[in-house]
Amino acid sequence: MIPGARNLITDVPGLKVGNAEDEALKSGATVLTADRPFMASVHVMGGAPGTRETDLLAPDKSVARVDALVLSGGSAYGLDACSGVSDALRAEGRGFRVGDAVIPIVPGAIIFDLLNGGQKDWTENPYRALGRAAYHAAAEDFSLGTAGAGTGALTAMLKGGLGSASLVLPDGTTVGALVAANPMGSVTTPGDRHFWAAPFEIDGEFGGLGPDTNMGLGRQLESRKVEAMRSRTEERANTTIAVVATDADLSKAQCQRVAIAAHDGIARATVPAHSPGDGDLVFSLSTGDRPMNAPERDLTLIGHAAAVCLSRAIARAVYLARPAAGDLLPCWHSRRTG
Repeated sequence: MIPGARNLITDVPGLKVGNAEDEALKSGATVLTADRPFMASVHVMGGAPGTRETDLLAPDKSVARVDALVLSGGSAYGLDACSGVSDALRAEGRGFRVGDAVIPIVPGAIIFDLLNGGQKDWTENPYRALGRAAYHAAAEDFSLGTAGAGTGALTAMLKGGLGSASLVLPDGTTVGALVAANPMGSVTTPGDRHFWAAPFEIDGEFGGLGPDTNMGLGRQLESRKVEAMRSRTEERANTTIAVVATDADLSKAQCQRVAIAAHDGIARATVPAHSPGDGDLVFSLSTGDRPMNAPERDLTLIGHAAAVCLSRAIARAVYLARPAAGDLLPCWHSRRTG
């Protein structure tokens, strides 16, 4: 397995991703879409999720295909980014048709970034406009790090961000991941130098420093984020939300199985993961362009590749984060050069 040409989720043919952000707000939205609806499901493992229309993605529910997926900052306010995307899709005549009505299907999930130092004193919810702008920006190439839904993300010790990675399997199937990394846990080992995801790194994509050679790691859970927010919040200001994708022809139930497997990628890249205060969620989608030859074996490999891509994407999100005025936490590069 090797990364795709871009090392982005858009290496899956037909997918596009757009970002929109507000630097003063320290928040933003990210939209994944395609030229035609795609099969999708979801799996939630965090204790504090914030979502829209995810019930539709259960294998027993009637709606099989969706028009876009949204990752957003803003906590509950950020769910309105989905409304902006729905507006844009409706204007293009895209959506599920019921008689003369057109209903875009736009599930979404949010991270909590309301206490990250940005200006949150708006009088009109900004996320509807951010969602629409992100949809219109959708393309095969897009920014990572401090961008889109990852603009205001924070990990336990460093700035979080938006990450992505891909793999092409031996039979030509492509798998990719997209993530807004804002976990309660740390993405780096003690000292902020090495990434927990280092064993899965390819071609120095997040610094090439290799694994931490110390033993007995994970017994102390420090958090600069908790210290920075101690007087203002409970420990529910966290989550990692992601999309994994493939061009293999998967059913809705198979998409859900891939989403479940992909959660291993969060646990390998973030310590701890899936806590009561995280809203950890993974969407999984299939464009359906490539038939599977041996469904059970192929599905196992696709789920494994999705987890590996997600671990790498989380590390890339932190590695590529950029400093900005008013930041509560340093960036990985600032700690390395400071």
